[in-house]
Amino acid sequence: MTIPRIEHYDIPSRNELPKNRLQLRFDPSQAVLLIHDTQQYFLDFFGDKNNTISSVLENIVSLRDMCHQLHIPTAFTAQPPVQAPQDRGLLQDMWGPGIIAYPNRAEISPQLAPRAGDLVLTKWRYSAFARTELLAWMRQQRKNQLIICGVYAHIGCQCTAADAFMSDITPILVSDAVADFSRTKHLGALEYVAGCCGLVFDTEHVLSTLRASAQAVTPRTTSDVDVQNELRADVARLLEVNVDGLLPSTSLFDVGMDSVRLMTLVERWRGKGYAADLVDLAETPTLAAWASKLKPIPATAD
Repeated sequence: MTIPRIEHYDIPSRNELPKNRLQLRFDPSQAVLLIHDTQQYFLDFFGDKNNTISSVLENIVSLRDMCHQLHIPTAFTAQPPVQAPQDRGLLQDMWGPGIIAYPNRAEISPQLAPRAGDLVLTKWRYSAFARTELLAWMRQQRKNQLIICGVYAHIGCQCTAADAFMSDITPILVSDAVADFSRTKHLGALEYVAGCCGLVFDTEHVLSTLRASAQAVTPRTTSDVDVQNELRADVARLLEVNVDGLLPSTSLFDVGMDSVRLMTLVERWRGKGYAADLVDLAETPTLAAWASKLKPIPATAD
């Protein structure tokens, strides 16, 4: 058995969405974006000129771009094009060889190509948490909400949402940024998540919440203007070096900075109300670059 050819169907509209049983608020400051299984192999089953998947991909692009603007971490799942029999396991019995029969289609859709700092998870089972570092990565970043989009809604997206719930991660399934085998299965996935394990919102609701969080960012005060000098003093104390020897262009890894100290510094600045992507900082290890990359954490809106 393989995945069936998927015909166009009307994506459920906002007034068709099931009522969320969880009475929790979507909080962008606690969120990670997960783009699930958008490899060409899985998209091929929708065929050419399928308006359903075209619309879904446009919505995913909008979510990804907004999340990048707000420095919300982004992760992708991707099945490997080569899998040993023990790795494929029961997927072989359920779906046949799958992607390993089409290794040239393993690439993530070009319009969603991962960017520097994005996490690409090697996907082995339906859930993005199964045999991956997703949970540990989220715990490290102290994130407890997961925005889920991609394919297929009733398989990997739904299983990922259930696994998130069981790890006390709130899943937010984006109703029109997921696609499925059919409208019936799509609606079923939305009903399951809303009724059993998470929140279901459409793209516009998620985007409007993200925009509101960006507008709620506390403006920098006069004392924040000289971020670089304050950062310079913190780095000097952390590395136990003379502050006068730290120039804006000094490579901090050359004067004792390492990954553990960098994590300490990021947590210290989070306590001051600023955040930055750890990988991004490691790639540009100078005071000048770090000062520009530290961004105020959005204020929590009621």
